[in-house]
Amino acid sequence: MKITHITSQLVPIPLVRTFTTSLRSISQVDSILVIIHTDENHTGYGSAAPVPVITGETVESILGAVNYIGQQLSGMVLENAELIFQKLNSCMIGSMSAKAAIDMAIYDLLAKSMGVPLYQLLGGKNQELNTDITISLGSPDQMLAECRERIEEGYRVIKIKVGGNPDTDIERLLRIHDAYGEKVLIRIDANQGWKAKEAVYVCRALEGAKVPIDLVEQPVAASDVDGMRFVRENTLFPVFADESIFSPQDALKFIEQRAIDGINIKLMKCGGIYNALKIIAIAESADLPCMIGSMMEAPLSVLAAAQLASCKTVISRFDLDAPLFCQTNPLANGLSYMGSTVCLSDLSGLGTGSITL
Repeated sequence: MKITHITSQLVPIPLVRTFTTSLRSISQVDSILVIIHTDENHTGYGSAAPVPVITGETVESILGAVNYIGQQLSGMVLENAELIFQKLNSCMIGSMSAKAAIDMAIYDLLAKSMGVPLYQLLGGKNQELNTDITISLGSPDQMLAECRERIEEGYRVIKIKVGGNPDTDIERLLRIHDAYGEKVLIRIDANQGWKAKEAVYVCRALEGAKVPIDLVEQPVAASDVDGMRFVRENTLFPVFADESIFSPQDALKFIEQRAIDGINIKLMKCGGIYNALKIIAIAESADLPCMIGSMMEAPLSVLAAAQLASCKTVISRFDLDAPLFCQTNPLANGLSYMGSTVCLSDLSGLGTGSITL
């Protein structure tokens, strides 16, 4: 099966509500649908999410990168998939989200050609994945009200966006804990929003109040290895890297520096499943747990992340809630939710069937 050409188009998806972190505030996901066409009339689907403040990519840059990469991969055959992945990752610098979309479309085609779901191709099974639900950054009153809504819907793992004023962040977290106690497991995500000493200040306040925190995600700037290590050495809570880890080389660096307790893997950061598998192997070798997450992105790319999560036991935490914030689900027939349970299709490939917009 030979790649003939790759096409892409913008698919705007409005959100149910505005989503805010310490880095940005959005009310719409600008998804880029990528389609790989072949000489056997089979198609592979992928999706990219432009997040300029994290990956440095925009809608325009992703569309341009997909067009360029498509020219480089044209004529290559799926039977030499390893060569395709090597070419994909070496033909241009950066553009990780564009590469991720093409990567998942290649995996979609590979699994379809064998007539199996992607999770089976990767050595896994269709298992139950229970996602957390994210509480957008807002006033303590707003965040407490949103927590109440989500808990009433049945969610028991809550990811709290923080990273503003440390004292306000402490108030946010203490009020949620005081209201719901042991009913929920709390994860903290600062999105690089603190200095190292501020992060320790917040963590020690929570420790003193006996708030059970599952993990603290990306408390300081992505490049601040020393800061991450300082936080890790001065809190009882596990410290996970998110924006710090784009590549297998990043994972090696932070692990060698003993700066982290775990890694949040996102396909948009690392360039897709091919590179994610390398990061997973490094984490397994270091005996570190992983979380599989996503940007605020389209259901299709979250579906690819869920397929990967079904294959690796080292991935023990799941942050796959982005589609729950979307008003419509135009790109992933193979993904659905029963409460906090992520449900995958048994169809071949990613499980989407044909996509019609």
